[in-house]
Amino acid sequence: MTIRVLIADDQEVIRRGLRVILDNEPDIEVIGEAADGVEALAMARRLRPDVCLVDIRMPVMDGVEVTRALAGPGVRDPMRVLVVTTFGEDEYVDGALHAGALGFVLKDSGAQLLLEGVRAAHRGETLLSPSVAVRLVRQLTASRPAVGPVRHRLTDRELAVACQIAQARTNQEIAAALFISLSTVKGHVAGIQSKLGLPNRVAITNWVRDNNLTGPKLTQPG
Repeated sequence: MTIRVLIADDQEVIRRGLRVILDNEPDIEVIGEAADGVEALAMARRLRPDVCLVDIRMPVMDGVEVTRALAGPGVRDPMRVLVVTTFGEDEYVDGALHAGALGFVLKDSGAQLLLEGVRAAHRGETLLSPSVAVRLVRQLTASRPAVGPVRHRLTDRELAVACQIAQARTNQEIAAALFISLSTVKGHVAGIQSKLGLPNRVAITNWVRDNNLTGPKLTQPG
């Protein structure tokens, strides 16, 4: 299956470079380019790409606004958005992820991470540039005022998977860390989303971080 991608960036040289990287892959096809946020929104709604690559700073409408319009809370048929930008400040990361972005990749992270991010977004998974992921983990583990126990209906295994997701781990990495199969991880992710009413992995990450949770200690089988 070919992954159809829309590129939204106000710099032509960047759009051209991203297109070269993406079009060289046999499973990815660039179907359009937008030079500002309004054009990106219109093209995305018209072309319905599988993944939208969105820059943060664009004229007319910025990338966070575009992301919220395409994938944010209340969007009936949300699209998969991967933010690709030069700006990795916390305010941009938090804004993009809360707006519904499935990933956040810095432009200097290299072609391979960009391609991994596109494929992960297409699968509905989260991928972050390493420096962004490290900051999110630090925020997660930072001390916060006690707010009392969090009420939820997750099993210990589901909570462990949720906390792994909050550390920007892929399904394969979670399976290896918890000594379970890939299909079991996918089942737990679906269970977490259903029980908590969360639409995607970014929402799970925010739930874990907002509640200052850490996973239970699970014994290794055998």
